[in-house]
Amino acid sequence: MNDVARKIAAVAPAEQHYREAPNNIEAEQALLGAILMNNDAYYRVSDFLKPIHLYEPLHRKIFEVAGDIIRMGKIANPVTIKTFLKAEEKVGDMTVSEYLARLAREAVTIINAEDYGRAIYDLALRRALITIGEDVVNIAYDAPLDMPPQAQIEDTERRLFELAENGRYDGGFQSFNDAVALAIDMAAVAKERDGGLSGISTGIHSLDGKMGGLQRSDLIVLAGRPGMGKTSLATNIAYNIAAAYEGEVQADGSMKAKQGGVVGFYSLEMSSEQLATRIISEQTEVSSSKIRRGDINDADFEKLVACSMMMQKVPLYIDQTGGISIAQLSARARRLKRQRGLDCLVVDYIQLMTGAGKGDNRVQEITQITTGLKALGKELNVPIIALSQLSRQVESRDDKRPQLSDLRESGSIEQDADVVLFVFREEYYVKNLEPRDPNDPKYAEWEALFDKVKGTADVIIAKQRHGPTGTVKLAFQSEFTRFADLADPSFIQYEEH
Repeated sequence: MNDVARKIAAVAPAEQHYREAPNNIEAEQALLGAILMNNDAYYRVSDFLKPIHLYEPLHRKIFEVAGDIIRMGKIANPVTIKTFLKAEEKVGDMTVSEYLARLAREAVTIINAEDYGRAIYDLALRRALITIGEDVVNIAYDAPLDMPPQAQIEDTERRLFELAENGRYDGGFQSFNDAVALAIDMAAVAKERDGGLSGISTGIHSLDGKMGGLQRSDLIVLAGRPGMGKTSLATNIAYNIAAAYEGEVQADGSMKAKQGGVVGFYSLEMSSEQLATRIISEQTEVSSSKIRRGDINDADFEKLVACSMMMQKVPLYIDQTGGISIAQLSARARRLKRQRGLDCLVVDYIQLMTGAGKGDNRVQEITQITTGLKALGKELNVPIIALSQLSRQVESRDDKRPQLSDLRESGSIEQDADVVLFVFREEYYVKNLEPRDPNDPKYAEWEALFDKVKGTADVIIAKQRHGPTGTVKLAFQSEFTRFADLADPSFIQYEEH
């Protein structure tokens, strides 16, 4: 007998053990019995416990049927439930009807219903963790070509995040009743929020009036040619949201934004210091160029110090990694939400990101990025503001106002975006048309046009799934890189030419 045969023979059948997946049938029976005895017990667990969380298939069906009956305003008991179950099904030597009667008969109280529900839910999470762990081991052993180690790590992190955040380890259809309830809840929140917005306020009232704020799970593409101020607008909005943050403690001890929100800002082009300088300039009305040169007096320096102390409390987090991939960005966003909370993401900008593959087709890579950003927004339930460049064909037209067809490198940006905003400053182009000779008869005509457009900017809403398109005219102070409502008293029209 060879060594392998000896090892096999040495293991007697009675010594072979296996581990059963974590479960507690008695807790499931106790919970179902409590529900059958008093339907109020169902509402103690229905907000977190779903049929899929129960281990025994028959118990899943009983819990699901009982929930449907109770939500219809009817009584769920052994008599009403048994008609929806297979009569021929056996539980040991009992029929389903006898089993239901036994569950109700042996139920003692509903006081512990929530404790039973929590125990069942925790065991379901443990089973999900085991599934994820087994998948990690099996995939690592198989070493499939389409899932390199880095991709497996990112996929595992995503699944663990879903499990930790929402317990959503088994996707599926959502009933229309649940969707309607969510819509009504959103309307109720909008009614109570300052300004009556269904989304997160940008801090710019005229823009909020057109968009209803930034809607959760939306991908908002903010595009413009260089020099138009798209980064400035994104920075303004990000800071406005973070500065307005007001948290509210939930029943489970977690924090939820009542006003404003926690913001994550991916700055792929500028360093965090440059971004902070812009924000400080905007808040203190001290020119960013003066700050960089150190050309400031004592009064200005005191304003900078006071502003920096105030900004330390603002929940705005900056990631300055250049050339980040969509997978890395997603992993870091999930981590930020778990550790600090997250209500809005800003990405500056799409064309500086890299896709999952290493192909030469840049259009396909941009498609991967925009599709990934849209999926991430839905997963985290936060609005994502993604900045984008425009193609140079804008400069070749007499009318410089951007169009959807100007979005650079991929039509998928337009397709995946829920909202497309263009920043357009006519002042930028008119200034370049200034006649060299002040005595030129056309100089007065140019001067009148320049005075008309100076210090203003148009935000063109070229696409909006949930609302109207149109143009919002804003004030823009280039010295402080600040956008504001035209009616905002803080806006100062320049007097010099």
